[in-house]
Amino acid sequence: MIDRVTATATTDLDEAESHPGQGSAQLRRTLVRDVMTTAIVSVRPDTCFDEIARTLRGNYVRAVPVLDAQGELLGVVSSADLMNITGLGDPERPTPQGRWHRGGGSWERPNVARALMTSPVTTVSPNASVAEAARALHDHKLGWLAVVEPTGRGAHRLVGVLGRSDLLAVFLRDDAELRGEIVRGLSTRLALVDPAKVEVQVSHGVVTLAGHLPTLAEARSVTEFVERLEGVVKVIHGLTHEVDRGAAGATAEDVRVVS
Repeated sequence: MIDRVTATATTDLDEAESHPGQGSAQLRRTLVRDVMTTAIVSVRPDTCFDEIARTLRGNYVRAVPVLDAQGELLGVVSSADLMNITGLGDPERPTPQGRWHRGGGSWERPNVARALMTSPVTTVSPNASVAEAARALHDHKLGWLAVVEPTGRGAHRLVGVLGRSDLLAVFLRDDAELRGEIVRGLSTRLALVDPAKVEVQVSHGVVTLAGHLPTLAEARSVTEFVERLEGVVKVIHGLTHEVDRGAAGATAEDVRVVS
């Protein structure tokens, strides 16, 4: 049987909206639950090979989670798992040796989800940040992650799936909104920097910084702060600074550009 499960997840509103008056101190940090896909296509442990294949093709997905009757995650079956069997279907292929059951008279080919699936599965919590999920995808060389919550019985209930395309949602920010967050952040997060001395322009997620600051440390703190914000595609460094007074051979007229 093929199950289509629709999970529900709550999405936090922007903290600035939830706590008026504190918005200037808040920076956007998107969580997995904000961008994950909750319309989940899944299979049961006893789902047959051909039904799994139809599910993958019919829903244009590369993998499906295997769930028990309680919606708890048991494993994942991918198109790669099926291809291992597909590669055996060649009439001219030599007969493999040592794979015939003595008493059963059948090939040792897995034909249901429980035998085909990969387990355990790399998962992520819905409360993890999108940045954490992106690192997990990269580190494990995966195309998607199962999003799970603990059930209290030592198992995990599937509440969503997170693909690479879902992560791109963090870059769908209005330029004015992103610029506003940067300007507010300069005022509230960097106590040593005078925000009036920093000019900020944003175009298609590319942030251009300009202005002259007293020290290299201040210039670096500004650029590093901006680079860590969600939705920033690139930072063009146009800040200049005076050489620190304590540097050997430095003069008040010397100027450097942050690189």
